[in-house]
Amino acid sequence: MSLLVGSFTIGLILSLLALGVFISFRVFAFPDITADGSITLGAAVAATLLMRGVEPLLATTAGFLAGATAGACTGILHTRFKIHGLLSGILVMTALYSINLHVMGKSNVPLLSANTLVTHAERLGAAVAGEGPLNFLGWEISIRDASVLVIVFVAITATSIVLYAFFRTNLGTAMRATGDNSQMVRALGVSNDTMLTIGLALSNGLIAVSGALLAQYQGFADVQMGIGMVVWGLASVIIGEALVGSKDLGVVIAGTLIGSVLFRLLVAIALRWGLNPNDLKLITALFVFVALVIPGLLAKLGTRKVRTAHA
Repeated sequence: MSLLVGSFTIGLILSLLALGVFISFRVFAFPDITADGSITLGAAVAATLLMRGVEPLLATTAGFLAGATAGACTGILHTRFKIHGLLSGILVMTALYSINLHVMGKSNVPLLSANTLVTHAERLGAAVAGEGPLNFLGWEISIRDASVLVIVFVAITATSIVLYAFFRTNLGTAMRATGDNSQMVRALGVSNDTMLTIGLALSNGLIAVSGALLAQYQGFADVQMGIGMVVWGLASVIIGEALVGSKDLGVVIAGTLIGSVLFRLLVAIALRWGLNPNDLKLITALFVFVALVIPGLLAKLGTRKVRTAHA
């Protein structure tokens, strides 16, 4: 049961990564791979501040600001210096590897002795439900696992609601319109460059928070933890879109959260059944490839059937 609860928790934490990837890839159609560096940046900043005694919420907020700065740098490289979007992300991601090492001072920062959001949640859970394990449908769940899962679920739900409300404001609508039809937005007097830069800052800020929370949950921040994370986020978005089958903003956001949790559960099940952890990134890449190709193949198959029926 602890494996299932842990998978749910990590899936919810990484749903912020998925939301960030959703903003860059789906809202703006921008190939931003800064995520691989910004998720580590959020973890590095939060972990370093936590080891210096900074309050966990403040340390996590600092991680968000650091990630937003990285995203803004990618946007500025693309909009002001006219560097290709993909190359802009590569440049910032590459630079962030060294920056993360400088922030942490070493390649790995353990948080076992630090006061984190996880320890706060554990103390809160113990105060509410007691010290002993909880019984859920005949399964025993530790106070730590249950408390963290509840707190993370509430936090992610609140973040999703705020994000949905933001995209329905004038600024959020302008950002969505920029991704849909940049020429029309420009004709209305809105700066596409500004909208894109703000969007990338928001995207990478969410991704950095995901890294900060993941580091606090796992008990360490590592300079290698961001490798391949943009593919993980994209896989979650694709799964969510396939599940909900709707273009409504609120439904798509909910589908992204579900996709992240489901993808993490699939990974946990595969590892439990004997998948070599060394093959995890390969399997993830293959899964994303299949998920991207299948919709096009199904559409072609449907077109052929219609033509055959009319013939």
